[in-house]
Amino acid sequence: METANVDRKGQSTTTITARCTGHIYDAVGQSRFEYEFEGTTLSDFLDSFFEEYAVEDLVLASEESEEASSGWAKPPEKLPGTWNQNPDGERVRRYARVTVNGRFNEHLGGFQTQLEDGDRIGLLYPFVYCF
Repeated sequence: METANVDRKGQSTTTITARCTGHIYDAVGQSRFEYEFEGTTLSDFLDSFFEEYAVEDLVLASEESEEASSGWAKPPEKLPGTWNQNPDGERVRRYARVTVNGRFNEHLGGFQTQLEDGDRIGLLYPFVYCF
């Protein structure tokens, strides 16, 4: 396990590889790059990233209705598998996802997931077309 770096102010810093797709890539202008921020959690990363890049509205949902989409088929009474949802204050928009090393953040520690140098953070918001 790698430890976080310490900057000149004595703050812990973490360097990750950011991966941006779809609408987020369009807004940021880069698909893959190193990103250093103060702190060690996914929440610390997102706060820093959204300060630098104005993509928070593409990723985060302010209320539950922005988080899910309605489908054309009625879901079964008992859904298969394990279903996890981010807690209030950590909701992502429908179709948008945040991953840590390829795993959806809600299957880890949510936005409190601990990050290490070299982790890969994906900010995914694919282009969706309806015909």
